[in-house]
Amino acid sequence: MSKDKYVAYVGTYTHGSSVGIHIFDMDVEEGKLTERKVVPISNPSDLTVSANGKYLYSIADEGVAAFRILEDGDLEPINEKWIGGMRGCYVSVDSENRYLFVGGYHDGRVSMMRLNEDGSIEGIADGIFHTGMGRSIAEHNYRPHVNCVELTPWQKFLCAVDGGLDHVKIYEIDYEKGKLKLADIIRSPLDSSPRMIRFSKKGDHAYVLCEESNEINVYRYECASEGPIFEAIQSVPTVNKEDGRTGCAASGMEISPDGKYLFCSNAGANSVMIYEIDEMSGELKELCESKISGDYPKTLAIFPDGRHFVSLNHDTNEITTFRIDYDKKYFLMMAKPISIDEPNCIHIHKLV
Repeated sequence: MSKDKYVAYVGTYTHGSSVGIHIFDMDVEEGKLTERKVVPISNPSDLTVSANGKYLYSIADEGVAAFRILEDGDLEPINEKWIGGMRGCYVSVDSENRYLFVGGYHDGRVSMMRLNEDGSIEGIADGIFHTGMGRSIAEHNYRPHVNCVELTPWQKFLCAVDGGLDHVKIYEIDYEKGKLKLADIIRSPLDSSPRMIRFSKKGDHAYVLCEESNEINVYRYECASEGPIFEAIQSVPTVNKEDGRTGCAASGMEISPDGKYLFCSNAGANSVMIYEIDEMSGELKELCESKISGDYPKTLAIFPDGRHFVSLNHDTNEITTFRIDYDKKYFLMMAKPISIDEPNCIHIHKLV
């Protein structure tokens, strides 16, 4: 582990002092981040790295932007393209770097962007606007809001998590024609507001984080010949009963590199919950929970060693770092918080 070198890319809102993507050098063994530079781009609220480690793709006010990742982890701009709708909030890329997928919170659109061999974004291949109405109690949950677009294991389908409709729409991907076709819908509980989906390391289970009901719904997943199969098997709360009464919102979720643990952050409660993942059943069992010493932990990231994680505290403009003791079932903050204006997303990248 000590021979491998990593950087962390942190995307921010650029309304204040931040001007783009912050690049941090990582000391994995010590659990430390050291900021190196900031690459200018307007509001990089989400970003991802290609499977071959050569390119970074980011949300931008203009649509989506492509960067070439240099040997030391620095970023070199390639190009930007419009996505065919309002500003996106989530971006993912297939393993062969053929297409970029963008989720639109503001207009409920799923965009499929064609990529070129040099990593540049060619343009729009397909786009689908979600339609329908969710509950009418609060405006933000009244109409379609695509919070997350994530590929299934083996990458045959795209999951579009819609918090406004309480749906996860499953699209079959036609890579040759560059088209999306609705294959199935996971209907989350009414008023749950699903926020994101993650898959187990083996690819046989899916976890859907629900923002307003503060729960994680667990599904057994199979890519069958007749299509995707999601079988609901468990639902667990993301906060304890006391915090659940104070207006919490589940905000972030990630699985540890070894696939043994699932982490969830909670706004309002300003906490992180860690669960053990049963290797056979995929079910979750609470391991520990603690506060993160900041406001609105928008998302989190687990270090490659699995022994440290960071919380991006959006409203207090900081990143806090923690060391985990799985045997004793606790985690503790390690050092002084890192100041950064409105952190929104993070991607840890191993340098090639």
